Amino acid sequence: MLTEKAIRAARPKEKAYKLFDERGLYLLVTPDGGRWWRLKYRYAGREKLISLGVYPDVTLKQARERRDEARRLLADGIDPSAKRQAERISRADTFRALATEWLALQKHLSPSTLDRDRARLERFIYPFLGAAPVSAITAQQLLATLRRIEARGTYETAHRVRAVVSRILRYAVATGRAEHDVSADLKGALAPRLRRNFPAITDPARIGELLRAIDGYIGQATTHAALRLAPYVFVRPGELRRAEWAEIDLERAEWRIPAHKMKTREPHIVPLSRQAVGILRELQPLTGHGRYVFPSLRTAAEPISNNTLNAALRRLGYDKTEMVAHGFRAMASTLLNEQGWPPDVIELQLAHKERNKVRAAYNRAERLAERREMMQAWADYLDALRDGAKVVNIRRPRG
Repeated sequence: MLTEKAIRAARPKEKAYKLFDERGLYLLVTPDGGRWWRLKYRYAGREKLISLGVYPDVTLKQARERRDEARRLLADGIDPSAKRQAERISRADTFRALATEWLALQKHLSPSTLDRDRARLERFIYPFLGAAPVSAITAQQLLATLRRIEARGTYETAHRVRAVVSRILRYAVATGRAEHDVSADLKGALAPRLRRNFPAITDPARIGELLRAIDGYIGQATTHAALRLAPYVFVRPGELRRAEWAEIDLERAEWRIPAHKMKTREPHIVPLSRQAVGILRELQPLTGHGRYVFPSLRTAAEPISNNTLNAALRRLGYDKTEMVAHGFRAMASTLLNEQGWPPDVIELQLAHKERNKVRAAYNRAERLAERREMMQAWADYLDALRDGAKVVNIRRPRG
């Protein structure tokens, strides 16, 4: 039988060698000095081998205890190696493990979307279902977990979390780790979403007041420039705050947003009006030497935060029920449609997803000139409202 003294005295040799204890246990000493516990046994007429750990992390006493546990399994007709493998697979097939695996594959999603999905799982799902084998989760368990979210009054969040869980469960089904996406059985079980549009000012007179308030904003120059530019370009706030100088061609009056930054995952062109170009030229001496058009005050390596523009609107006296940064899109969409611009051109400039791929390709290729005309007319219209005009017709000329 082995002793601790004999183990400590063992020195590496040119080739690996074994120091035997008893009942199949031995210590494998490798040329690099490693000392590995091994157990040799027979199961169903075949000789097999399993690892019991590394010395000195696993002492001689602990190795013997692990050997005895393995031999008790053998006495009950259980193969220790197969049991260990089954446990390893079970740990790998918990909901949290599958979710982590799925998240790592979502290269097409923006970092902000992935962060939101990850945060929702961490907060609402992992504490209750994270350790559960994905194949064992029932619709009732998932519903009980989602009910906790509903109890907070956040019905939209409950639906969004269910959607993320569904995508993970479908991945589990596709990879053979689950038989069924149980979230599909919850159709109609959750409280309905409360449909709410982003608060936006669409009355022309009040738009004029807002634009004059923006002109009088007292704060950081980059925030002021972003506020001034937002109505002219009406992109999503995340697209605006992450704008990079490399994407903007002031000579051609174009901002080309790459696909990975867009919600639709398709590249987007924003024709820049004379007013928009003017704002960017004013800002260029301040931030043009860096990457971002609107860099964070803390570090130029990051853009302004998600909340910067909304916080600026609050400082101007507009609460979250009146106007938010996303509301500039609703403002443009409402008034451009009312004033007769082609809906296809408006939707294309808003970068809404076109379901018909042939039609979408046609729009991208053929309608840029119309969009340029519309964006300049829109900018002129906003200026007129800011200057106090009561009625301005920006309807596209016919003929």
